[in-house]
Amino acid sequence: MALLSNNYNKLTNLELSIQISLSGLSFCTLQRETNTITKLKDISFDKKLNPLEVLDKLKALFASEKVTEYDYGAITILHENDLSTLVPKPLFNEDCIADYLKFNSKILKSDFIAFDEILINDSVNVYVPYININNFIYDQFGAFTFKHTSTVLVEEILLVEKNTSIPKVYVNVSKNHFEVIVIDNTKLRLYNTFEYHSPEDFIYYILFTIEQLKLNPETCHLVFIGNISKEDTLYSIAYKYIRNITFGSRNETYKYLEEPKSNHSNFTLIKSL
Repeated sequence: MALLSNNYNKLTNLELSIQISLSGLSFCTLQRETNTITKLKDISFDKKLNPLEVLDKLKALFASEKVTEYDYGAITILHENDLSTLVPKPLFNEDCIADYLKFNSKILKSDFIAFDEILINDSVNVYVPYININNFIYDQFGAFTFKHTSTVLVEEILLVEKNTSIPKVYVNVSKNHFEVIVIDNTKLRLYNTFEYHSPEDFIYYILFTIEQLKLNPETCHLVFIGNISKEDTLYSIAYKYIRNITFGSRNETYKYLEEPKSNHSNFTLIKSL
């Protein structure tokens, strides 16, 4: 989804990507000419905020990092929330866009609803973006592109697994929530997001998903991406029940002035560039 403007941003080789959630913010800048990520920053909130409070945090981040002092050739905003659903493109009707969400999400009549086309599996991702964030970014920069984080996840994981026939359960870990993407025989079988407050919550939802899809926890392959490492309690409890656990990879060739925590962290943020 792209917001267009009559304002002309001077073309540069610097690109900006910002990921927005109610639990935190992250952003990075890429110098395209040198293939170098020059800034990479994560901010985690102490508690879940509302969109107005998140906007205040974003304004503070812009001020401290001097984000608006640069011209960007491309800007991408990623909206991360559970107000999204995937629709097969042949069944999608833009005139009925709210109907796709209201059956599994609490939406208001005043909510702005957007959608991303996912070409790799001929589907449409319908979601509610943080419109106050979009308005702020538009006021600051003019033209920019926005997407839902699940759009990036589904596109990139399907691309990685395009030649894999065995079932794989991807889990993208964030603070207090995670996304599950199940790929079976190169096809997307399931996408869902879960909120958790303890390691027991975390493993319950993963095992419940595996059970509902009639996969075998002894033989299925679990792939972690996002904010998780082997030292985490989340990894330890998962390994008690699932033996085939690996970490994914962004599979990119960027150089970094500020290194990511791992090859699988900041997956959606960096893959959105």
